[in-house]
Amino acid sequence: MSIWFDKAGNRHVTVSIRGLRAHRRCPKGATSRDAKRLEQELIASLTLELERMAETAALDLSKVASANVPLLRVMELYMEHTKVLRSPKTAQFHAARILPWLKNVPACQAQKCAARIVRDMQGHYAPATINRSLGTLKKALKLAWEQDVVPEDYGSKIHRLPEQNERHIYISIDQVNYLTQFASEAVTAAVWIALLTGCRRGEIIKMVGEDIGQDVLTIRAGNTKTQKIRTIPIIGPLRRWLEYIPLTINEEGLKTGFRRAREKAGMSWLHFHDLRHSCASILLASGVDLYTISRVLGHSTTKMTERYAHLQVQAQREAMEKAFSTLSQKELGGS
Repeated sequence: MSIWFDKAGNRHVTVSIRGLRAHRRCPKGATSRDAKRLEQELIASLTLELERMAETAALDLSKVASANVPLLRVMELYMEHTKVLRSPKTAQFHAARILPWLKNVPACQAQKCAARIVRDMQGHYAPATINRSLGTLKKALKLAWEQDVVPEDYGSKIHRLPEQNERHIYISIDQVNYLTQFASEAVTAAVWIALLTGCRRGEIIKMVGEDIGQDVLTIRAGNTKTQKIRTIPIIGPLRRWLEYIPLTINEEGLKTGFRRAREKAGMSWLHFHDLRHSCASILLASGVDLYTISRVLGHSTTKMTERYAHLQVQAQREAMEKAFSTLSQKELGGS
């Protein structure tokens, strides 16, 4: 896999997996992120072709458990497993990213293979991205063990990288007003719904009219990250934006529309998920406790909400400084 520039300065992406090769030239002005996205699309395309080829010459792995079963064969079990996941294409992308490293490697050497994957990927991908790919390999190996394809769960020996990818970016209502000046009506509605409810992008995309009650908005269990139903009170400012539900754009349309809006607004650093964090920030600034915020955001425990504790401390500090700012040194016991 490689991303390179030609003499004219255009980005090119070349992907080669198990003898299959694909090459594309990126559009003029494409960014590094665009090239990586194209790289993953090519990997996924080749992976699907490899799956088709594997079906033609399928090997019945369930007959005998062997430590020497090829990892590529084991990964076929995961590809089949993705069909029951909520986001099968995303799961397949993460799996496809590491397929080149699995070539000619038996299952018993999975731990060493994972170490090579980490060594080669570090510096090119974020730890969280690498971990998602490692997670597909771990799951594939566990499936192989459960189905008696391999004699033990080799995936249990693979360890994920430590992640330090928490973002602490919060925007104000004024900034949201400015941002939405550059967005379409559908994107504007999604932005305000995210800020006023703390909902994730995927949850907003999947909302339908039946989810909107007289006083509460229901996020169905199948649409939440925790797989648990969540209800959110409908406040006055939110109601007008719920009129746009269901949105007239899909998830890719929202991603593209939001990216264009933030770039035009000079806020290219902003992620859609930051709106969810900003909802929590605004609630904290209004005196709402962490437990209530965790219920609004749909966290399974308050531990997830504790990332906002520093905002609470800052608000307390500002309140205390304001309250005691008029005290003189003498009143404080000074000389």
